[in-house]
Amino acid sequence: MARGDDDRLMERLGYSFRDPLLLDRALTHSSAVPELRAARGEDIAFAASVVQDNERLEFLGDAVLELLTSEYLLLNYPEWTEGQLSKSRARIVNAHSLEIAARGLQLGIHLRLGRGEEKTGGRDKPALLADAFEAIVAAMYLDGGLAPARNLLKRTVFEQALEDGDRISESDRKSALQEFLQAKGDQPAEYRLAGETGPDHQKTFRVEVWVKGELMSSAEGTTKKEAEQKAARSALDKLLQAEANQGEEVGPNAG
Repeated sequence: MARGDDDRLMERLGYSFRDPLLLDRALTHSSAVPELRAARGEDIAFAASVVQDNERLEFLGDAVLELLTSEYLLLNYPEWTEGQLSKSRARIVNAHSLEIAARGLQLGIHLRLGRGEEKTGGRDKPALLADAFEAIVAAMYLDGGLAPARNLLKRTVFEQALEDGDRISESDRKSALQEFLQAKGDQPAEYRLAGETGPDHQKTFRVEVWVKGELMSSAEGTTKKEAEQKAARSALDKLLQAEANQGEEVGPNAG
């Protein structure tokens, strides 16, 4: 990669590499290695070559992503259960979200690809872009520690997740309610469509949540799924409050 290209990419990354070879390696697909080594006059199978692909960095990047995503969720959603944290981490850090982040950084134009991969559109392949993003995260971690990797993820992945935080939280409420009931040995909640209003293109749905034959809560939403999520949240809040009140009644000062 030309020095000017390096500088432009590092500007988008918000980080200046002390070891530019790490950045080069993060952007090098395995298909490019034989050609790059041959251009240097090396045996293409020369294991000690400076030219290496990004697969080992991708492996490390996956672990760094998991660590920093876990940290982000713990700090921003202190009330969530382990199950909610795990599901949300999987939702935030997946191949699609990493591909989107890579496209935002324009990583595709900087990838080092073999001629065959170039001809088949490798610069625009979702898997290659997601892998390169993971490798970039690892390269930044190796070069400067967790701070630059954390800052990159905050800008490219986590801020979007934070904007969607209410949606993520709601989408986990059905699972949280189910986990709560299972822990009590109860049957799963039942969701009933109680009504629809409005024209076809702008409907509002009302959904009820029934627990052990009792109407626990109801809520409205622009989709059935949204209404179910809101109703589940309300039902869970009621059940948790009832459990807390019961705990107070049987506390050490009771009787």
